[in-house]
Amino acid sequence: MNSKDIYVRFLTLFQTLQEKELEGKLDTTAEKLLEIISIQFGQEQTLTVTECMELSSIASPATIHRKLDELRVQGWIEFTYAGENRRTKYLVPSSKANKYFDKISKLMAKAVA
Repeated sequence: MNSKDIYVRFLTLFQTLQEKELEGKLDTTAEKLLEIISIQFGQEQTLTVTECMELSSIASPATIHRKLDELRVQGWIEFTYAGENRRTKYLVPSSKANKYFDKISKLMAKAVA
């Protein structure tokens, strides 16, 4: 199987997972924010709410703020604080998000097999 076939197979599996896990729950903007938050967290560069709202290539600050709230309410992200400072909110993926990304990892392995 060539790399194009593997990628198409992964996309097919991933689309099925998205329909099952995310259908009607997250729009593309919220999904993109979740990915960015998770990538930054994985690289130990946790974003603050303010930093996230500056991602103008994703959406306006007001839209980002609303999407962050949706992600938090739906259990995809959590707000954390550093030490005693309760003014700066850091964005971290929740266990629900980590389980979702774990499923995607398994799909990647399945696509290659």
